[in-house]
Amino acid sequence: MAVGGEVASGINMVWALTVAFLIFFMQPGFALLEAGQVRAKNVGNVLMKNMTDWTLGVIAYFLIGYGLAGIVGPATSGGGIDIGAAFAYWGSPGGWVTWLVGAVFAMTAATIVSGAVAERMNFGAYVFVAAVMTAVIYPVSEGITWWGGLLASGGFIGQAIGVGYLDFAGATVVHMLGGIAGLVGAYMVGPRKGRYDENGNSQPIPGHSMLLAVLGTLILAFGWYGFNVGTSSIFTSSGEFLGEQLGRVALNTTLGMGAGAVMAMVVSNAWQGKPDPLWTANGLLAGLVAVTGAVPHVTWWGGMILGGLAGALVLPAFRFTVDTLGIDDVCGVFAVHGVAGAVGTALIPVFSTAGFSGTQLAMQIVGVVVIALWAIVATAITFGIADALFGLRVTDQEEDIGLDEGEHGVTVYPEFVGGEPGSPGTGPAVSPDGGEVRTDGGHSPNGGENE
Repeated sequence: MAVGGEVASGINMVWALTVAFLIFFMQPGFALLEAGQVRAKNVGNVLMKNMTDWTLGVIAYFLIGYGLAGIVGPATSGGGIDIGAAFAYWGSPGGWVTWLVGAVFAMTAATIVSGAVAERMNFGAYVFVAAVMTAVIYPVSEGITWWGGLLASGGFIGQAIGVGYLDFAGATVVHMLGGIAGLVGAYMVGPRKGRYDENGNSQPIPGHSMLLAVLGTLILAFGWYGFNVGTSSIFTSSGEFLGEQLGRVALNTTLGMGAGAVMAMVVSNAWQGKPDPLWTANGLLAGLVAVTGAVPHVTWWGGMILGGLAGALVLPAFRFTVDTLGIDDVCGVFAVHGVAGAVGTALIPVFSTAGFSGTQLAMQIVGVVVIALWAIVATAITFGIADALFGLRVTDQEEDIGLDEGEHGVTVYPEFVGGEPGSPGTGPAVSPDGGEVRTDGGHSPNGGENE
C-alpha cells in the first residue's frame, strides 16, 4: 500500500501531533504515581513539581533546548556550528510540530527526577533543575544521538566504531538519563529525616496511597504507546506504509510491559513471601523502559525477555540503591528508569532481528556509558549551582510539617493531615480513610518499604 508523498507527509504530521498528545497524558500518570508514593503532607508539592516540569519545561525547551540539540548534533559529528540554522525554528511554523514531540520527551526526562528527590528538596532549587534539564541536559543527550551527533553513525564515536547507536524511542536518551539524574540529585539532596537510623539502616517511610500510584502506572502505560508506537511514522517519505514496523513496535511494547510486571510480581513474592502490587506496577514500568529503545529492532521473544529481565531487576536494584549506596530514591527512579534503560538498550544486539553483531554490542555499551557519564556530570554541576543559589533542602521545620504547608501554604488532605501523619517518629502513616498503612513487613518502593 502506498500513497502520494504529500499525503504521506500530512498523515505523518497528524500522527506526530496525536503522539505528542498521548505522551503529554503521561504527565498526569507521573503526578499520580509520585503523589501516591509520598506522604499526604507532601502531595501538593509533588503536583507543583509535575506542573512545573511541563509549563516551565516547554518554555525552556522552546527558547533554548531544541536549538541546542541542533547545535550539539552537527558539532559532535564534524558538521560545525551554525547557531542561526539551529534556532531557525523560532520563526518556522512548519517545524513546530516536531518541536512539540521533542518537548514532551524533554518533559518526561525532567519529571523522572522529581520522584527521586521528593519530600525534602527546596522548590526554588527544583525549578532551577527542571529548567536546566529541559534547556541543556536532555537536549545534549538528544543531540548526540537523534540529531546525528557523537553516537550516531556519522558522529565521532559512531565513525570510530563503525555503526550508530540504537535507541529508538529514548530508553537511555530520555529514561536512563532521568533515572541517573534522579540518583545523583537524591544523593546530593540527602535522605529524608528518619530514612536511616543511627547505624545507617534504612527505615520505612510509607507513601499514602497505593491506589494513586497504581492508577498512575496504568495511565503511564497508556501514554507509552505514544512514546514507542508513535515514534514510528506511518508512511515512509515515498509513501510506503510501515505496517510491519508499527506492528512489531506495538507488540514488543505490550509484551515488554507484561513480562516486566509478571517478573516483578514473581521476584517480590520470592523476596517478601507475598506478591506486592506496587512492585508489580514498577516492574511494568521497568519492562516498558527496557524495550523503549529496542521495539523495532528485536524479535517478539527478545522484547519479552528484555522486559522480564528489567522487571526482575527492579526490586534488587532498588534495595542496592537504598541499602548499599545509602541513597534515598523515594520512587525508585534509578531502578525503574536507570537500570532498566541501560540493560534493555545495551542488549538490543543479542535479540536483534538482523542477527547478533559484536560491533553493534560494543556501540550499545559505549553509548550507554557516554549518556550515563553525561547525566552524572551535568546533574552534579546543576545541583551544585542550585545549592549555591537556593539551597537544596527545605528547613527541618518545613520537612516536619510537610512541604505542602511549608513551601506552598496548602493542604491537599485537610481532614487528616493536621496531625502530621507519617512524619518520622510519629508512628505509622495514616491513609485518607483514617486507616493505618500496612505494617506487615512488605517492601515497596514508596520510600523503601511499607513496613
